[in-house]
Amino acid sequence: MNKIELLAPAGDLEKLKWAIMYGADAVYLGYKNYSLRANAKNFTIEEIKEGVEFAHKHNAKVYVTVNIVFHEDDLNDLIEYLKNLSNIKVDAIIVSDLFIIDLIKENNIKLPIHISTQACTLNKETVKFYKKEGVERVVLARECSKSDIKNIISECNMDVEVFIHGAMCTCYSGRCMLSNYLTNRDSNRGGCAQICRWTFDLYDRYKKKVSSDVDFSIAPKDLSLLKYIPDLIDIGVTSLKIEGRMKSVYYIATLVSVYRRVIDNYYKNKEKYKYNKNDEIELYRCANRETLPQYFDKFPGINEQYFIGRNEDTNQDFLGIVLDYDDKNKEIIIEQRNYFKNGDIVNVFGPKKESFNITVTYIKNSDGEYVDAARHPREIIRIPCDKKVSKNDLLRVNFLG
Repeated sequence: MNKIELLAPAGDLEKLKWAIMYGADAVYLGYKNYSLRANAKNFTIEEIKEGVEFAHKHNAKVYVTVNIVFHEDDLNDLIEYLKNLSNIKVDAIIVSDLFIIDLIKENNIKLPIHISTQACTLNKETVKFYKKEGVERVVLARECSKSDIKNIISECNMDVEVFIHGAMCTCYSGRCMLSNYLTNRDSNRGGCAQICRWTFDLYDRYKKKVSSDVDFSIAPKDLSLLKYIPDLIDIGVTSLKIEGRMKSVYYIATLVSVYRRVIDNYYKNKEKYKYNKNDEIELYRCANRETLPQYFDKFPGINEQYFIGRNEDTNQDFLGIVLDYDDKNKEIIIEQRNYFKNGDIVNVFGPKKESFNITVTYIKNSDGEYVDAARHPREIIRIPCDKKVSKNDLLRVNFLG
């Protein structure tokens, strides 16, 4: 059995590289058109080509989203674009509008097809239909339970991809019209305004306001299947997908490194594998929204939703990016992101290494002057560290004790 794939979001070329550096087996990304994350920076054709070359050099794959619901004026230049993706050698495209399957066949375009979660696939018969059409993989709806996933895999012998972390949708896997109705931004063409994150006054059927000083919302809590990675591996899931093309490099690096560690530890010794609560803390600290298994282990109820009392505290955990290490002076050269000061204990983590703590005994600014604190985001500073670190390691607040 092949090892399960860890699939990470790439909102731009920089994030693609960070995801792969931190352990992703594959990334998914969007072109400036045809993608459901129109508000992300997204990629040009030239950037997709560079991303594919970088990924393939590091034995990783690139999947490109072509998953909007197409209107007539979206069809312009589509065939040429798909041919470009084939020439660039992307590893697959992710689609929801099914005419693309025939379009690729009719034009003899060599592109493997994955069905997007936007298609809301929840049963084995639908998967069998896609398989007959030559589709290589189905990204199941987030609303699938463990038993749904297990049954689909056992009955269909089909590559299946499952979301394991990130935002949930109030409607079925993105099939929503709230954004269109309230903001005239088409959620199914990449313009979702996330209306379900808004707060509202609540009225009864007699148009009497029943909410008082607490606003009402309809947002589901976020998804995390961290505890269930062994289950997903054992039932034969092909790929584990992280949501978040609009998230920061710190978010991407943290999630990929945590899930990479959990996957590898389980494969290393399935009999002795134990769930580590610190992994859960790491995931929570970089996002600050509650996460739950949602539909995986039971049908979600009131505790899986944000109706009132939503709490999304922000933090400044992300302290800096390692630019280089000065062997002679035993100093880390950092591009600083958030405030820290002399005496603080900070945590250093990076690809394929155990994280470790250091105490900041001094800080030098870019002029070589000693300062008591790092106060200016993106300032280049130096701090002492006897242990050698690598470019693109990250510094964060020590929250694990």
